[in-house]
Amino acid sequence: MSQTESTTSAKTKASPWWGRIPLTLQILIALVAAVSVGIALGAGNPNPSNATLINNLAIPAELVLKALRALATPLILVAVLHTLMTTNIPGTAGRRLAVLLLTNTTVAILVGLLVANVLRPGTWGNVATSTTTEITTQSVDPWGILKDAVPEAVLKPLVDNNVIQLIVIALSFGIVLRALKSEQIAQGKKGYQPIEDVIGILFEAVARILNWVIALVPFAVFGIVAKTVAMQGFAPFKSLGAFIVSVLLALVLQACYYLTRVKFGSWVHPLKFLAGGSDAFLTAFSTSSSAAAMPVTFEVLQTKVGLRESSAALGSLVGANFNNDGTALYEAMSALYISQLIGQHLSLGQQLIVILTSIFASVGAANIPNAGLVTMTLVFTSVGLPTQYIALLVTVDWFLDRCRTAINVMGDMTVSALLDGKKPRSLDEA
Repeated sequence: MSQTESTTSAKTKASPWWGRIPLTLQILIALVAAVSVGIALGAGNPNPSNATLINNLAIPAELVLKALRALATPLILVAVLHTLMTTNIPGTAGRRLAVLLLTNTTVAILVGLLVANVLRPGTWGNVATSTTTEITTQSVDPWGILKDAVPEAVLKPLVDNNVIQLIVIALSFGIVLRALKSEQIAQGKKGYQPIEDVIGILFEAVARILNWVIALVPFAVFGIVAKTVAMQGFAPFKSLGAFIVSVLLALVLQACYYLTRVKFGSWVHPLKFLAGGSDAFLTAFSTSSSAAAMPVTFEVLQTKVGLRESSAALGSLVGANFNNDGTALYEAMSALYISQLIGQHLSLGQQLIVILTSIFASVGAANIPNAGLVTMTLVFTSVGLPTQYIALLVTVDWFLDRCRTAINVMGDMTVSALLDGKKPRSLDEA
């Protein structure tokens, strides 16, 4: 047995019985228990004497959301720095890769906003809101967005949760550190290594703390569902059902876009693409992690789809660190859904800000399970949406996270197929 396997085995034996249950099953158990408690406490007609108890049920969800908001900015900062410092991006192919990733992510967000604007899932049910939130109408002002992208102080975005300013700082430091690393490698020096190690340790630390918070999600789900059922019955979940259908429809449309790009931009037949990538899709869905699916994706792209190793590596290994199309789509739809739910309207300018922040927030977070919940707080904050409504989305995020992760992997595979071109590998070898 290897050291890694023995360590994992030791952790498994040392963890409590609850920790050995898969997170998905934990959430399902919490949902069943929450519905039972909610019915017992009134199912929409609560006894006034239980008001304090019912309100206290939401405390775990509030604590989880506070922790997610606190982790959002350091996660994005260290994720971008870590990705830029550790990813090997070739010159010409790297520029084409960047264009493909940006195009796919932008299309995904536009698809999500289109579906959310057409179906308007937030209007399908009534949810009582505890706060009145006025969202200031904004017009499209590119110069204003550009002006706001430059922070007044280096640490200010970490406090204000301004994702655009945060990404500007992260990219600036990341690009400079990467350039210094390249210079020192060319000179045979290793002075960059301590910096890379520190960033790697910080990234691992934030990811581990995030895992602690995610472990509390079942308790948050129990609390928010039990309170909602007790106070309002099952009416609020009608719109959540509409939201699930809308997100799944948008993800299917994004998948159709990928297959169209593969059909006309590469030599791979779409059916072969789907059949060859089935193992990668299932791995992504079952693990809810692009990182866990990465080696499987790299393998099937070469052995089952038949791509060149260089193309498979760029899309599945390099692109996966930046590509998060499904998550970006989901976050944009979530923002629009909540705005509809609370009776507010996001203007064209605010939807443009949602597009920009969703793109930036998805950078570097692809390798962290459930990171979409963290970065969503930044997207909401950018257009003034109340982040407490993310607690409602937590109840369905466990399922939609798996679906969007599969789309993330499909996007990585699409990029690989497009980079491979219109001539099969066998013709090169002939």
